[in-house]
Parts: sequence; structure tokens; C-alpha cells
Amino acid sequence: MTEWLTREQALERLNVRPQTLYAYVSRGRIGMKPDEADPRRSQYRADDIAALATRRDRGRSPQAIAESAIAWGEPAIATSISTVLHGRLIYRGKDAVEFSATATLEETAGLLWASGRPVSFASLTPSAAGQSGTPTAFARLSALAAEGWPSLGRRPAMLQQDGAAATSALATALGATPGSEPVHARLAQGWSVEDDGADLIRKALVLLADHELNASTFATRVVASTQAGLTSAILAGLGALKGPLHGGAPGPVIEMLDAIEASGDATGWLSAEIAHGERIMGFGHRIYRVRDPRADALKAVVRQLGSRNEASSKKMGSRLAFAETVEQAALEVLRIAKPQRSIQTNVEFYTALLLEAVGFPKEAFSNVFAAGRVAGWIAHAREQQATGRLIRPQSRYFGPVPDLVA
Repeated sequence: MTEWLTREQALERLNVRPQTLYAYVSRGRIGMKPDEADPRRSQYRADDIAALATRRDRGRSPQAIAESAIAWGEPAIATSISTVLHGRLIYRGKDAVEFSATATLEETAGLLWASGRPVSFASLTPSAAGQSGTPTAFARLSALAAEGWPSLGRRPAMLQQDGAAATSALATALGATPGSEPVHARLAQGWSVEDDGADLIRKALVLLADHELNASTFATRVVASTQAGLTSAILAGLGALKGPLHGGAPGPVIEMLDAIEASGDATGWLSAEIAHGERIMGFGHRIYRVRDPRADALKAVVRQLGSRNEASSKKMGSRLAFAETVEQAALEVLRIAKPQRSIQTNVEFYTALLLEAVGFPKEAFSNVFAAGRVAGWIAHAREQQATGRLIRPQSRYFGPVPDLVA
């Protein structure tokens, strides 16, 4: 069970002033909740405080700081694009969950890019018959990157045009039909998803558009910092997203649910996975100390799918009920196995259920992830390029060295 400390205990363990403690809370580095015994007072999450104290105790040598920092949390990159604050995902000052109620990916790109004009991802270029998916996306982006101009010295309007063209090419390569309609509608057409499912794809695209400095966004910013063309930076993001611990994770969620259903014992199956050192897909996120708000937003829309017809309603209702049973079992198994951490359901769990419900094959799940996240990649690439700074971490060599002759 999570331990909570009083204000006095937190100040003593950190050995800081109250203003510093409040700054940590406002930045989301220490979880806080009202004291149940006295709502006028607050309590502070003990494991967050312990983590901060550990970082400080490592010392201030540049090597020690850099080595520990690159693994999690630091070095921080200043951004005005998105953040997670008090368990809420924020896009340029707007709550992403609230924004996703009506916004399209194009409107989300306009917000993240701070564009002064509407953004369009229209495309008149169809995919070749039977050729869509991640391999096609890599091929098309590689061709664009090879032909593209470096970003250095180019005007913002030209960079936005480059970003829109790359997004359009990516969406088409991932299965969107040609046309001027929003990307979610063209993806739905390309994958033969019914109209009500298209709106749910829209919501998923918006919620997946950006998420602070995740692995693919960091890869994008590293390439962008060299002032390479935007498409080269996007290609780096797509490469990182392909990994099963990042954008490839929604597909394995379905595989996990199928395996548990076949076993007939959710708790036993999950416990065995933990005992063998395996990760439970769809759970845990280092950014959130509370439940991922995107998970609940997508869970709510999955429940809307049962109204299409009686057959699909019964099937979807049964699948959702089973998934919720697995979710509760997983949360309990993780609570017992990892009592020092608060591991909650993340966005991948209900993204997988949503895409399965609307008819996407699981091998195409990462397509939707990529189609949404590209809006954030472009925003971060342009922000990084505007700084004029090259991202270049320092290594710490620990291998053998030749004998030195005096």
C-alpha cells in the first residue's frame, strides 16, 4: 500500500523549505492528496520523496547526474507543447481528454503546432493495392526524407507545409483512403470501419497525439536538433514507435487477453507472468502516479460501441466485461507483487479494446498510434529546431583500455 507523509515529515526527509516542497508538487514530481482526518491539511507520497532524496544523495558530479538522469526524468527539455499535471494530460493549456470530445487530429495539430491557420492532411495519392501498413510507411517516409531539404533557415510556413505533407503521406501509407476528409474518416474508410467507429478513431487519434518527452518524441527531437528535414525526424520517431514497449504495445494487449481467456484463470496467468519477470501489457506508466486519464476516456467510448446492433452489442459487452475482470485481477496482482509502486491501467489497454471493437486487426494497431502521434512529433521537432541547439549527451566509458606507456 502507498505510504503518505505529513507536511512536516516530507520537509524533514527532503530537508527543504516549504516553498521547495510546493514547487515539487506543482511540477508533478511529488503526489499530494487531502488528509482524510483533516481535509485542511495535505499528505505527500512517500515513494516520490524517496526518489528525489536518492537523486540528491548520488552527489553532484556531472557524470553521476548525467548517467542517472538519462534513464528517467532528466535532463529535462523545456517545452510549451504538452505536460502531465496532477494526473491530467495538457495540450498547450487545454485538457486533452476534454479537447478530444470534439476535436479532430487536424485541429489537434493546429493546437500543438501553434498554427495561425487551419491544418489539412488531404491526400489524393492512394496506397497501392494490398500495400499499407508500417513497412509501406517506412518506405514512403524514407523516400520523402531522402528528397527533403534541411530545416535550417526555412520559414515556419514552409516547415508547416512539410509537416502536413509528411503526415498525409504517413496516414495514406497506414491505410487511409485518398481524399480531403479528416484523417480519422479516411482511416475508417480504408479499414472498412463503420461510421460510429470512425468517431471513436478520431478520439483515439487526439488522445495519442502527444505525451511529453516519450521515447519516440525524444528520438524525433534528437534528429531535429541536427536541423535535418522534418521528415527525417518523423522517420526516427516512427522507428522508436515500432518497439513493443512503446507504440507496439496495444497489439500484445489483445494477445494477452486471448491467452488469459484460454487459460481460464486470470489471476494465475498474470501471477505466472510476473514470477517469470514478464511485463503485464497495458499497465504501468512512469509519468502517472495516478490512473492514466486517457485510459478512462477510451474505456467510456468502448462502452458506446454496443449500440450498433444486437449481435455486436452482445459480443462487445462480453469482451468488455471480460477485459474489466482481467483489469481488476491485474491491478491486484501488481499491487501484491510490487507494493512499492502504484501501477495502474494505461492508455494501451483500452486503445487495444477500442481498435479491436471497431474492426482493426491487431497488427494494424500501431498504425493508429503512429497516425496520431505524428502531430506531436512535428510540434516537438519544430520547437527543438527553433532552439538551434544540438542534443548531444555525454557517454561514460567502462570498457577495457590499452596499457599506457609512460
